[in-house]
Amino acid sequence: MLSSVLGSVVVGINAFIVEIEIDVSPGLPAFNIVGLPESAVKESRERVRAAVKNCGYAFPTQRITANLAPADIKKEGTGLDLPLALAILVVSGTIPGEAVDGLVFCGELSLDGSIRPAKGVLPITLAAKESGRRGVMVPRDNASEAAVVRNFDVYPAGHLSEVAEFLRGEIQIAPAALDLDRLFDQEQGRGPDFQDVIGQESAKRALEVAAAGGHNVSMVGPPGSGKTMLARRLPSILPPLTFEEALETTCIYSVAGLLPKDTPLIIRRPFCSPHHTISDAGIIGGGSIPRPGQVSLAHNGVLFLDELPEFRKNCLESLRQPIEDGYVTISRAAMTLVFPSRFTLVAAQNPCPCGHFGQEGHNCTCTPSQVHRYRTKVSGPLLDRIDIQIEVPAVPYNQLSSARRGESSAAIRERVVAARKVQEKRFRDVSVFCNAQMSVKEIDSFCSLNAECTAFLEQVSVRLQFSARAYHRIIKIARTIADIESSRDIYMDHLAEAVQYRSFDRAMKY
Repeated sequence: MLSSVLGSVVVGINAFIVEIEIDVSPGLPAFNIVGLPESAVKESRERVRAAVKNCGYAFPTQRITANLAPADIKKEGTGLDLPLALAILVVSGTIPGEAVDGLVFCGELSLDGSIRPAKGVLPITLAAKESGRRGVMVPRDNASEAAVVRNFDVYPAGHLSEVAEFLRGEIQIAPAALDLDRLFDQEQGRGPDFQDVIGQESAKRALEVAAAGGHNVSMVGPPGSGKTMLARRLPSILPPLTFEEALETTCIYSVAGLLPKDTPLIIRRPFCSPHHTISDAGIIGGGSIPRPGQVSLAHNGVLFLDELPEFRKNCLESLRQPIEDGYVTISRAAMTLVFPSRFTLVAAQNPCPCGHFGQEGHNCTCTPSQVHRYRTKVSGPLLDRIDIQIEVPAVPYNQLSSARRGESSAAIRERVVAARKVQEKRFRDVSVFCNAQMSVKEIDSFCSLNAECTAFLEQVSVRLQFSARAYHRIIKIARTIADIESSRDIYMDHLAEAVQYRSFDRAMKY
């Protein structure tokens, strides 16, 4: 006797369809699973056997062989429990074989037959739709997540008996539905606002430029100057996520098992702030079966590294590839996976170990060698990849006690969105999304400088000993400033402001 049911597993952040073939033949009772199953899949034998029996169905007492095709790809996770159990019920005649045709099943089984939620349901649903299937059956707790996929039937289920009755035509299960427009409207205006930040106008301007052009930012200032407060408000002025970006971001969180139960779709740009004790695998991703790290969880959002020099050197140096390329490649003996990691990096640090170097009214207790050693913990090549470098001084008391509020995030976001639309039109024929991603070829095409600007930039680069990367980043920043001011060309005031955002680069090298 032979039966076949479709399931799905996730590799990286993508899913692929798995055909589960069950063969029951005469012999001593046994239940073998072949097709490169990992430990969680192998253990499903006991969960499936107990669930089938406890639901009152007969479990074959012969030799059972389950093949997971394609057999050359490792299968990991507990989402294959439900399709394995259904394949057993089909081969035993409890469910008609034609009832499962065209459906993809996913879910972890409890011993009593209850269906527990599984990781990666969104990419599984996307894979089912792209492969031309007619629908997917998922755990009830994952139904809203799967319903994000438009124009595709998603059937929620809470128990194995319920699924069997549905497939026999004894009950009806309505496909899950989700109002995406309402979901997006509910999230507008939520979160921290720049209006709460008193003072720090120059830092706010720098973050506006960073948001408008997708530039990375480094902030240096004493404790309590507002670096973290500013960084947490950066997502509020970034352009709203498009549906495609939200879908991609949600897939990452779904695979990592970090998607909140009440959040079927991530529609606010993520903000990740790992502690400085994080490991290399934690920030980049990894494991025996690689999982997304913090750089991927911050995809389409902000990665905030507070106390930058306190991070391990290996962690900081591993950021070079994702900053430049927008993705992370993790290689293992059995597989090579690519995780997206296009984020805006915001780094913050004190000017010295005690935090009061150069601060009026405070005595710095650090020796010159301690200050130098602290600042040089961050390598020059990594600093070169941070476009905007600014100082964030302490806010005077008379400003803190003032009742005057700053500009709201909504007002700043309007200018940012307008600048991004200019860039979208500019880069419509190239694979670039914002000014920060321009290569030298795009810089030459879209950032032409007049003779005065060229002479000024050459003089500044020689005097401050900027690297070639820093030289090009200044031009990118100037292009963004011009876009904010709706200027077609780059002028001296744009270039001068851009140079100011690299002035700390010189100080870090003493």
